[in-house]
Amino acid sequence: MSDRPVDANPVAIVTGGSGGLAPGIAAVLRDQGYAIVLVARGEEALTAAADALSAQGATVAAVGADVTDAASVSAMVAQVLERFGRIDLLVNAAASSHPIGGAIEEVEVGNVIADLDTKVGGYLRCIQAVVPAMKRQGQGRIVNIGGLTGRSSDTLSGLRNAAVAHLTKVLSDQLGPAGITVNALHPGITQTPHLDELFEEMAQENGGTAQQVEADFVSQIPTRRLCTPAEMGETIAFLAGPGGRSITGQSITVDGGYSRGVYL
Repeated sequence: MSDRPVDANPVAIVTGGSGGLAPGIAAVLRDQGYAIVLVARGEEALTAAADALSAQGATVAAVGADVTDAASVSAMVAQVLERFGRIDLLVNAAASSHPIGGAIEEVEVGNVIADLDTKVGGYLRCIQAVVPAMKRQGQGRIVNIGGLTGRSSDTLSGLRNAAVAHLTKVLSDQLGPAGITVNALHPGITQTPHLDELFEEMAQENGGTAQQVEADFVSQIPTRRLCTPAEMGETIAFLAGPGGRSITGQSITVDGGYSRGVYL
């Protein structure tokens, strides 16, 4: 951000920091000069992710927190401010890894509510906790990781992603006057360990191999390649930089053209 003091490293909080997209996103931000704060519940996995990220000498902190607990989130943000004195970027990426699907008669409503509480509620708690510091600074960037299921009827897990897009738009209106931008990023089919596990499961269910399942998905992507977490990080770095000052309230898709809808 252009009006940041030249002698101060920007500080980025990345939730869901122990796995999924977060480590790849954080690695790009690290290379952009950010001090990184990884946040997650599982201490062992979180510490491992932070150690791997800091191997090249960057400033990386691991702070355990449960985004479904407001007190835990507030304590996490207090720790960040005590150590770094500022928060420039919040990347909300924490989510349940268990999709909710199946016949509506069999869906456990409690599981749907818990799913929403982790992602939508968790995002909101983290935003509530960082906004006072961003307002004091007169600037801030928030990026909420959504997903393409919010634009389809494939699975009830899309409820959380549709809600993330709505939350993003509401908060962009409220926080814009304070110099804070809020955007949603919807990743396409992205290379993560979880995706590898999904391909293996699909291969076991339908026959064939995980490589064949992957090839089938890739054939449906216009660019004929899977996305990478680093590409998500590069998009976030742009949104957080000078070029992103006037981009807010948007749902930005990075999917190689996989989604075919026309959104005006």
